[in-house]
Amino acid sequence: MKKVLIACEESQAVTKDMRAIGLHAFSCDLKPCSGGRPEWHMQCDIRDVLGDRWDMIIAFPPCTHLASSGAKWFEQKRSDGRQQQAIEFFMAFTKTNCGMVAIENPVGIMSRLYRKPDQIIHPYHFGESVSKKTCLWLSGLPKLNPTNIVDPGERIVYASGRSLPRWYANLPTKTRAELRSKTFPGVSRAMADQWGRLLMETM
Repeated sequence: MKKVLIACEESQAVTKDMRAIGLHAFSCDLKPCSGGRPEWHMQCDIRDVLGDRWDMIIAFPPCTHLASSGAKWFEQKRSDGRQQQAIEFFMAFTKTNCGMVAIENPVGIMSRLYRKPDQIIHPYHFGESVSKKTCLWLSGLPKLNPTNIVDPGERIVYASGRSLPRWYANLPTKTRAELRSKTFPGVSRAMADQWGRLLMETM
């Protein structure tokens, strides 16, 4: 059975959709899983298992020190080493022996330091009325085809002129970053239906 590693995923959203179509998928994160299937979860540093045999890797490396949305803190993060550590962690997924790899991150510095992403998607391309610009770097995988393009959702415009998607602006401040990082169901289903089934065709 083909093995799929979903890296840096405690929610198990993609893991469960890959399992639903018959793939041997495992999530991996430093945190315990919140998806309810601990038997499919490896709670460890992803680098401890990245060198194992995997037929597909889908990675969601932390973006806190890489995303353009946090640019005003970049100077401090460069000086204390946090940004360099995040860059090296991201790049670890570009150096595997796996033939099918997808790396997900928001718009940020890796488009310059690594290369431009192969694709930029939004959840509203996949039936979710949400705007969330997401970059995909692909190796051995095709671009995701939109499945159901819907309205991108409302935005809140502040007095400063800055605007945010309403779904994001309304999240609790303390858990906003964690909740924003979770994969939307329409996107995870598309990954399973398109990339997962492509892998199954090679079985």
